[in-house]
Amino acid sequence: MKPIKRVYLSGLGAIGSIYAAQLHNYDPECLSVIVDRERLQRYQQNEITINGRAYQFNYILPDSPAEPADLIIIAVKQHHLSESIQAIRKFVGSETIILSLLNGITSEEIIGREYGMDKLLYSFVVGTDAVREGTVTTCSTLGKIVFGEAKNSEYSAKVVLVKDLFDRAAIPYQIPEDMLQQLWWKFMMNVGINQTSAILRAPYGVFQRITEARELMENAAREVLLIAQKAGINLTEADIRSFAGIINGLSPEGKTSMLQDVEAGRKTEVEIFAGTVVELGKQYGVATPINEVLLRMIRTIEQRYQQPKSWH
Repeated sequence: MKPIKRVYLSGLGAIGSIYAAQLHNYDPECLSVIVDRERLQRYQQNEITINGRAYQFNYILPDSPAEPADLIIIAVKQHHLSESIQAIRKFVGSETIILSLLNGITSEEIIGREYGMDKLLYSFVVGTDAVREGTVTTCSTLGKIVFGEAKNSEYSAKVVLVKDLFDRAAIPYQIPEDMLQQLWWKFMMNVGINQTSAILRAPYGVFQRITEARELMENAAREVLLIAQKAGINLTEADIRSFAGIINGLSPEGKTSMLQDVEAGRKTEVEIFAGTVVELGKQYGVATPINEVLLRMIRTIEQRYQQPKSWH
């Protein structure tokens, strides 16, 4: 097995930029960031700044001639996934590994339909408090990339290659034995904290201090737990307590990605959170009243972005 030397990244948001910085710090030549022409011009005029350091990454257009990637990391929002799937097309070779750091439980399947599930490893990011405003990202807790095959009692060749890269680049990671259980755990966490933080306009400190906010977060997450159990995924109340403990360790001023979206007037990922919960609730016969309310509230917030101020 040849080690991973050529990494392409799609998505320079809060998550993408912090791991781009780690890879760039390890070896600037190993990383290329896939961008369209508009973003290329913007990033060339305004450098990406991460924790006070300016970065000028190696940018590459989707139609640029280039060698196939050893690893492609997708770190966009769900509503940009179809665009990203097309943008990486020329760089997917026979040996390329794809990691999707998107929230939710559907992105691997969507990418796999295009390029084959044999190229995918399941993955997500947990424990980071990265915040991006414009081209400036700040982060006090890098968090870790959780990744692997569906089951990892023994490591596959793809897992070993990514593990080796992350070791070399000092990227924190975890390879759980039951990756699908962990993927649902992260989904449950996002459903709980992301959506309630967006509605309450609340950074992590609010959930650390205020009982009612924490209870709302946990009750939204509990609807995922009930669906997961019907779907044969081993989630329990202990998993809700574990993610509450993680939130207690984050910066009180830190903000979820959905809160950042709402504050910036951007499209949120409510469809892959509450929307998915409501859809799966109907499929498995589980009531989801909290997520039904969150779905309507967040969609209302989104539709107010472009309305006259008198409507706000």
